[in-house]
Amino acid sequence: MSEGESGSGTAKSGRTGRRPGNTDTRTAILDAARTRFADTGFDKTSIRAIAGDADVDPALVHHYFGTKQQLFAAAVDFPADPEVTLSVVDRAPLDELGVTAVRAVLTVWDSPAGPGIVAMVRSMFGGGEPNLARSFLLQVVLERVRVRIATPDDDGRARISLAAAQMIGLLTARKIIGIEPLASMPIDAVVDAVGPSIQRYLTGDIDTGSW
Repeated sequence: MSEGESGSGTAKSGRTGRRPGNTDTRTAILDAARTRFADTGFDKTSIRAIAGDADVDPALVHHYFGTKQQLFAAAVDFPADPEVTLSVVDRAPLDELGVTAVRAVLTVWDSPAGPGIVAMVRSMFGGGEPNLARSFLLQVVLERVRVRIATPDDDGRARISLAAAQMIGLLTARKIIGIEPLASMPIDAVVDAVGPSIQRYLTGDIDTGSW
């Protein structure tokens, strides 16, 4: 990445005292990011603030981790690049969000990254505060979908929480508890069964006025 390379050079020559680009620098950035994200959350944390905490040039943060979202994923040890899945959902028409989201998420769960995601969910069930995994789910993954379904009369928060509950229940039953036949059902069958329910939560006729 040319920006990162030029930033690394700047850190070495133009900013005396800054850490050079090496493994120790990467670790320092991750440590600083975990602390910042835990203390102030995703939205209020900036790359510049993390770089300052780690005593590196901001260009080095981009060089090692890319975007702030990708840095957050690394900070919580997310085993897959969330942008791959989220971009699939972003491209889906609004009336196909449910089936698209279920298929995209199931595909990741059934991939080699699946065990790591299950471990992350387990940590959300039993972890203490501050829980970065929970923050990642709420502030990055769910917020990305909520923005798409929000309207002037409905901010989408109740809808997205219902959809998340269904998906977490699906993951728990399929991957953690192993309830059959759900645990062994082909992805297409699960998508056909669960996708319409997720779509209803996201865009269907639900009375959110009294919530």
